[in-house]
Amino acid sequence: MNTKTFHVLEYDKIIENLKAYARSTIGQELCQNLQPSCHYEEIIKWQQETSDAMCRIVRNGNIPLEGLVDVRPFLKRLELGASLNAKELLQIASLLRIVSQVRSYGCRDLTIQTQKDALDQRFGDLVSLSTIYHEITRCILSEQDIADEASAALSHVRREMKMTKERIQSYLASMLQSYRSYLQDGVITMRNGRYCLPIKSEYKSMVSGLIHDQSSTGSTLFVEPTTIVNLNNDLRALELKEQQEIDKVLLTLSNLCAPNIESLHTNVCLLADLDFIFAKASYARSYQGSQPDFNTKGIIHLKKARHPLIAKERVVPIDVALGEQYHQLIITGPNTGGKTVTLKTVGLCALMGQAGLAIPAFDHSSLCIFQDIFADIGDEQSIEQSLSTFSSHMKNIVSILDQANSNTLVLLDELGAGTDPTEGAALAIAILSYLQKLQVRTIATTHYSELKVYALSTKNVENACCEFDVETLRPTYHLLIGIPGKSNAFAIAKKLGIPDHIIDDAKEHIDCDAKSFEDLLAELETTRKKMAQDQIEIAKLREEISQTESQIKKREADLNFKKEQILQKANEKAQALLSETKSFVDETIRNVNKTLQDKDIAKELEKQRRNIRDQIDHTNEKLAKSTTKNSSNQRKAQKALDPKSLHIGDRVHVHSLNLNGTVHTLPNAKGDLYVQMGILRSLVNMQDLTLLEEEPTIASKSQGKIGGASKIKMSKSASVSTEVNLIGKTTDEAMPIMEKYLDDAYLAHLEKVRVVHGRGTGALRNAVHQRLRKLKYVKSFHLGEYGEGDTGVTIVIFKY
Repeated sequence: MNTKTFHVLEYDKIIENLKAYARSTIGQELCQNLQPSCHYEEIIKWQQETSDAMCRIVRNGNIPLEGLVDVRPFLKRLELGASLNAKELLQIASLLRIVSQVRSYGCRDLTIQTQKDALDQRFGDLVSLSTIYHEITRCILSEQDIADEASAALSHVRREMKMTKERIQSYLASMLQSYRSYLQDGVITMRNGRYCLPIKSEYKSMVSGLIHDQSSTGSTLFVEPTTIVNLNNDLRALELKEQQEIDKVLLTLSNLCAPNIESLHTNVCLLADLDFIFAKASYARSYQGSQPDFNTKGIIHLKKARHPLIAKERVVPIDVALGEQYHQLIITGPNTGGKTVTLKTVGLCALMGQAGLAIPAFDHSSLCIFQDIFADIGDEQSIEQSLSTFSSHMKNIVSILDQANSNTLVLLDELGAGTDPTEGAALAIAILSYLQKLQVRTIATTHYSELKVYALSTKNVENACCEFDVETLRPTYHLLIGIPGKSNAFAIAKKLGIPDHIIDDAKEHIDCDAKSFEDLLAELETTRKKMAQDQIEIAKLREEISQTESQIKKREADLNFKKEQILQKANEKAQALLSETKSFVDETIRNVNKTLQDKDIAKELEKQRRNIRDQIDHTNEKLAKSTTKNSSNQRKAQKALDPKSLHIGDRVHVHSLNLNGTVHTLPNAKGDLYVQMGILRSLVNMQDLTLLEEEPTIASKSQGKIGGASKIKMSKSASVSTEVNLIGKTTDEAMPIMEKYLDDAYLAHLEKVRVVHGRGTGALRNAVHQRLRKLKYVKSFHLGEYGEGDTGVTIVIFKY
């Protein structure tokens, strides 16, 4: 890619921030060399690795890589048969310790995650080499200290050294007592690796021995007594022998590592990769990045994207779309309004995404894979090359035009600035037109009104602006797509204190077309703000309706529960009473049977008893079913409705909601139908409805009858819905349905309606819009805004 773009968009600062999250120099090297890729499979792989690393960090914390050192230079020496020193062997041991920890980290993660991820292969390829690790740590205690147990010979030599030192110190201790008056200090010292006594210079002849050193003043001589010279010689010889044994231990350990050079090299590379990948994941978490969706169709759709180098508390998220409905985006607005930040945000998101980094935007933002990204941003005036700002920009743009194609992204800041406005605007339009013919995805910023008109009148080109609050003279940094921006020069000048007569005089110097265009922009801005406020109020109303509906349903459920409880208690009391009566009757008949001797009378009484018992059992069965049938019986007690008697537009009362409404659809086989109750449309059953008589109109009260036209109008207004659904239909099928519906809605005097055509390929939407332009009773139409169905719905407004 164009390396100059990296500097212009400050991609190098992104890399510096990324390096701060790597825990090793080799990881930092990989971060430093990270460049965007142009290959789809490679980018998807990188993104998946970053995403999986983020998931692992969330579940298990960061990967344990503290102390990782690049040991590859040592491995080259091992290949040549050289012996490593203690420090180098300890660094290999540290590498193997980290390998063990990282393997445990990966395995511990897999116990939670049943499905493998993109990092499992790297964790699995690490080679532990635990035998080498334990042997090095057993033999080497620190860079300067080899353990006595490293070898038997070394242990023997050190025991002899210890005994020799003890004999020397014993001799010298006795001399300290004998030569006390000759000594400068009563201590034993070391000089040139030999034990000595500090003798006063005037008594040097009193002590026989070798002089090894003297003090800076010459008053003290460091003398090795003759009696311990041989012992010091023995100690020195043992020290040399100790070093030889240490060298043997180091050589043995080096030879132990040599056969595993390839495994050690693999471990270093794998840990470096993991350090690099987890650095990307940690950096992404710092700015709450997400994995984008990639395409090869030239489509960019960033949701709530933020500039990654601006502090969280200051950055304003923006929504940017490019490449689907339009290939060029012309951003206008006042200075310091955020236009350049928008360019850099888009460019950086594209570079970061193609480098495998998460982007600072909401989930499932879309990015295209560009072969190259070009940016002309900032003042590049060059005194050394005698180039003005305009010349520098033109030189850069010439290079861009030579290399741009349909697989590139071009970002142009203040296109055509730095020269005569008329010529600059004309040149800017020509450059944009050329890029448009090449189908180059382009985002450009400008102050020129001519470019606003160009965007309005050219296919596949869209206006956008950075919002500016004239009252506070501060930009809001919000990007508004589809609306050209105003420079607000007069408003800003007035707020800053420029007299009104000067501003009025300035306005006189603007031609009528320009003035009308600016007035139109102001009107559009006012309309947009009003629509935004209306959407907020609509959302509040919808929330209130939802809460009211929930309260009604809860109240209905409570009433049904209480009703069932009352019926259940009544049923239980009735059953208890009947059971008591049955027992009493049975007991009475048995007593009578005992009293009467006449068999015929007894049989007759028994027959009567059985009849009474059967009747009671039948009553119990009916009472047991009373709870479940109560609601149905109540509805049957109301006036039963015949499905054939219902018509769309009939006025009905919904008992469960205690609301009046209008029949919106005919009942289905189960008797369910939709009823429109104000702005609430609900599915109810016929048994929950009572048909209401039509209220006489004022005209009928005064005249006693209604004309035919009035009847049609009343019928239409009562039955016409506020929307028509064309989804799933072809253009030929949909047009007659829509025209019939619009005729009915217009006769019903509806102010506006919704035509639901869906998004899809856009063919049905375009056909709807073409037909609406030809209908004389249609005042205006526009795609739905947030809360109205977005681009899948067209709002139609009638004129009367």
